[in-house]
Amino acid sequence: MTQGQKALEQAKALVDESDPVATIRRLSSLHPGRVVFSTSFGMEDQVVTDLIAESGAEVRIFTLDTGRLFPETHSTWQATLERYRMPISGETPDAEEIGRFLSENGPNAFYESLEKRKECCRIRKVVPLRRALEGHGVWITGLRASQSGERSGIRMTEWDEANGIVKYHPLLGWSTEEVRQRLRDRNIPYNPLHDRGFPSIGCAPCTRAVQPGEDERAGRWWWESHNGKECGLHAR
Repeated sequence: MTQGQKALEQAKALVDESDPVATIRRLSSLHPGRVVFSTSFGMEDQVVTDLIAESGAEVRIFTLDTGRLFPETHSTWQATLERYRMPISGETPDAEEIGRFLSENGPNAFYESLEKRKECCRIRKVVPLRRALEGHGVWITGLRASQSGERSGIRMTEWDEANGIVKYHPLLGWSTEEVRQRLRDRNIPYNPLHDRGFPSIGCAPCTRAVQPGEDERAGRWWWESHNGKECGLHAR
């Protein structure tokens, strides 16, 4: 059994699918000071932040501050800090690398090709994420299986080979309505773009509202014809 397999089995033994708060406490006890949560301030992530606050566990919360976020996302960040009084660090792109990309390609090069879009995501998201995860044992996310076809096959606890870390998805089996109900019941601050047709919110130039009947992630990189609406953070 590899070290990763061992870590995954240890985490699986602590997961209670019906009690994410207790699970977060257990994982934090197993990996003291080494549990992290990456938030985009979308409604799922706001629910996870609330679960972490309820647990009282030591979890480091961070966000990928790409430099192209919506003003509404920054407002939600501020409201979340004021509500929970838990620090939320911002992981930013390497200034030299993003500067080189911009000087060579321009600020909107991601519209030109899939390769340039993925390179932009790599610089602004993937590299800062790897830096933030380094040295930690568990990565908590707000992924739900029903968000897209690509996410329907994930498991609640997984081993992320690319980042060498256990991933825990406490909301994996939740429906959109269950997430919204938790927001209402707990009066959790959330991004107002959700009320304007944005179920999935990323960088402002790469996100639009979805139309009735569209997939939840149809508004991400909508100009691309391929089916995979991912940026590389949750590569499988």
